[in-house]
Amino acid sequence: MRDRKSACVGRPTRLAVLLGGVAGAALSVASAASAADCPGNPNALGTSRTLVVDPREHPRLGAMQYKETLPLRDHEVVITFDDGPLPKYSNQVLQILADQCVKATFFTIGRQAKADPEGVRKLAAAGHSIGTHSQNHPLSMNRMTLEQVQPEVDQGIAWTKAALTDPSALSPFFRVPGLLRGDAVESYAASLGLQVWSADFLADDWRSISGAKVHELAIKRLEARGKGILLLHDIQARTVAALPKILADLKAKNYRVVHVVAATPDRPATPTDPQDWLVHRPSDETPVAHWPAITPINLAGAETRIRARLDDFGNLEMRPAGAVSLPKPAWPRPAVAARIANAPALPAPAADLFAWPPVAPFSAGRHHLARLEAPVAKPAARPVRLASLRKR
Repeated sequence: MRDRKSACVGRPTRLAVLLGGVAGAALSVASAASAADCPGNPNALGTSRTLVVDPREHPRLGAMQYKETLPLRDHEVVITFDDGPLPKYSNQVLQILADQCVKATFFTIGRQAKADPEGVRKLAAAGHSIGTHSQNHPLSMNRMTLEQVQPEVDQGIAWTKAALTDPSALSPFFRVPGLLRGDAVESYAASLGLQVWSADFLADDWRSISGAKVHELAIKRLEARGKGILLLHDIQARTVAALPKILADLKAKNYRVVHVVAATPDRPATPTDPQDWLVHRPSDETPVAHWPAITPINLAGAETRIRARLDDFGNLEMRPAGAVSLPKPAWPRPAVAARIANAPALPAPAADLFAWPPVAPFSAGRHHLARLEAPVAKPAARPVRLASLRKR
């Protein structure tokens, strides 16, 4: 039996919620002020607030795949990037975010961190959250065994940490490549204390589409939900082209960017209600689509015919009396029907055609006929004399 003290662990008291709300409001004001004071851009989008999460309490996030997602308010969005760093495009993404004083979450690949450790250090220096995205980005983690999953996760973490000046800057966040979740990878991530991130909506920026289309999809899908986690990639030219327009639209439509960080002993999790994390699905009262109802037919008053007519094919609906006749069906065509009706009839076969044996000999070869006549008796063998055998 648990005592009262242990039973209250993880449940914020009213005082804690109140204090947390006050602290959150103060943090939001400070963040808004920093957005207003964004160097060189007084009208920047900025970062409205920081949300502190505990991966142990909420190990899996993202409405696309899990029952929980981040406890965001209406018109709040969390921006995430996968697959970097790649200097050619990641540096441009960092500059665009810096111009708007926006903080995001980056899920790096270990192999990329090994090739460009400076790119990882730039993420930390800019104040973004850094998670991991495996070592080699295999699109088969949903089929991998635990033995196959371990090196992918471990090496991705190790190379990202090696790139950082301060390894503690790495957040315990992990995103499965291709969102191809599986029991082995989710269980292993939980054993390491990692929080597995999915997403709430995508912008399809990994596909061969234009930057304008990426921008369109991101805003359209965000407005359909009203809030959520956006998944982008900082290794695509189309993402670089779309990102300024996405941020401009977020500002114009009064959306606010939330920065997510992991809880530490010195930084407790933001007080929330458990139901704030749940993915709210449509209620049972929401109307759903149904198959169209079949129009009732008055079969009692329908015309009864002795046999079918050509008009019946291709149109099986009953027509009331006096209705305008519908056009003739495409098949059978009238010309074909006329030729069939006027075709000459073949004469009846003669009775001796089926007689056996046939009156006229067959023209087929003798090896192709099965003869039914009785076999001809062979002549009796002549007796062999002993004198002839002796001569042989």
